[in-house]
Amino acid sequence: MSASIEIRSVPHPAPTPADVRAKLIADPGFGKIFSDHMVTVRWSSEKGWHDAQLRAREAFTLDPAAAVLHYAQEIFEGMKAYRGADGQVLLFRPLENARRFQRSAERMAMPILPEEIFLQAVETLVRADVDWIPGGDGASLYLRPFMFADESFLGVKPAGSYIFCVIACPVGAYFKGGAKPVSVWASQDYTRAAAGGTGAAKCGGNYAASLIAQAEAIRNGCDQVVFLDAAEKRWVEELGGMNVFFVFEDGSVRTPGLTGTILPGITRDSIITLARSQGLNVVEGPYSFQQWQEDAASGALREVFACGTAAVVSAIGTVRHKGGEFTISGAVEGPVTTKLRAGLTAIQRGQADDAHGWRHVVAL
Repeated sequence: MSASIEIRSVPHPAPTPADVRAKLIADPGFGKIFSDHMVTVRWSSEKGWHDAQLRAREAFTLDPAAAVLHYAQEIFEGMKAYRGADGQVLLFRPLENARRFQRSAERMAMPILPEEIFLQAVETLVRADVDWIPGGDGASLYLRPFMFADESFLGVKPAGSYIFCVIACPVGAYFKGGAKPVSVWASQDYTRAAAGGTGAAKCGGNYAASLIAQAEAIRNGCDQVVFLDAAEKRWVEELGGMNVFFVFEDGSVRTPGLTGTILPGITRDSIITLARSQGLNVVEGPYSFQQWQEDAASGALREVFACGTAAVVSAIGTVRHKGGEFTISGAVEGPVTTKLRAGLTAIQRGQADDAHGWRHVVAL
């Protein structure tokens, strides 16, 4: 039995004129300009998934007692639509986003959205706003599926009604002028998640909790924060919104394992697969901050990079902490980082063979 749903199209009363849209997407930045439409699907304990609509992007009306405002029942995903080399519109591993969305919902005691409806909603929005996909190297249409509790009730319990929504924004290349190694601040006062917590869920609360540490990083002249584990404050976990990889002189690659306290990144999983297909030995396991410092000093550690949907792959050049700072290989991006980024982006954009079946073509 198919889990698809009928998405009713509500005509947009005033879509953005083509000339205005062209100016907006010429230099869109990230996350500030939005496309014309959104897709919404409602869920209630009485009706299940219902009332699916493609409609004009507009504000939600929420009761002051809406559960999301008080108990933070909210989850989201991040993904992109690309213009392929042959003109096709491509998504990258969208079913993995759908599955992670389901896992996040389960952890946050929210209803499980079928994969088919997730993909159907994303594709419907992409088709409606396909002209918002920018041209140019590194540009794409960033997609934000999310779900929140809208029941008006102040009791502490899972809500009885939710709204699932997909919005989109055109984005340019993440790094203007080319990728440069970033600096990170190793937070020793704040942690992102603990065992048994919500670290593996993509929920807003995780990001809210990271903002004070990110602000600390900025004050210390760094681009990003890197978190250590909550129990011992010894083991490297992840950046504020990206997974981290270490490349050693013997050609091996290490990344923290999925123990429930870090986000299982889709880019992370893709990098592991791609690296192994290139003959690299990838180990998923613990790596201490002290060992990071020692390996950087000895030269055993040659490269460090972070990965995620927005930046794809970003080299880490400098690490600062309360005791000082150190650099990795002169704070210059290394060849493994460069090759993995180039290989992954080429697959995403239809410029290379897709041996793993990761590309998904949106039928227009």
